[in-house]
Amino acid sequence: MYKELKKFKTQNTFTFTQEDSLETVCNAPESGSGVFMVYAVEGEEKELIMVGSTGTIQNDGTLKIKNGGLYDKIVNGHQFAKTGRKYSWPAQMKLENIERLEVSWYETFNEKNKVIPTFVEGQVLQNFLDEKGRLPRWNVAF
Repeated sequence: MYKELKKFKTQNTFTFTQEDSLETVCNAPESGSGVFMVYAVEGEEKELIMVGSTGTIQNDGTLKIKNGGLYDKIVNGHQFAKTGRKYSWPAQMKLENIERLEVSWYETFNEKNKVIPTFVEGQVLQNFLDEKGRLPRWNVAF
């Protein structure tokens, strides 16, 4: 786990295979804002392949949550095509021969923590870049 994420107590993980319904297995909150990390899992090996976030902080310090929060961003957010991840992830997993995904999510902005989701996303991506010299393969840009 990345050290930036240790302080966030509202968090969880779920796994997803090509046969699963992302809408069913996703346990992220519909009202939460924060970051999510996607790992490709093959046996005991885990590779971070994507980092994403949702939630925008307004200049008055309040949080603007898109309808559906982290849940909606993970399930219906567009990736690889102009279509939701519930459709594009299984197709991409098949293309890349990925057995299963493990998705970890963290609420970074709530009553206890006031950390901008994109800031945490940037920290994790920066650490990955420092370590690997590139971004995770499913992150196109940041």
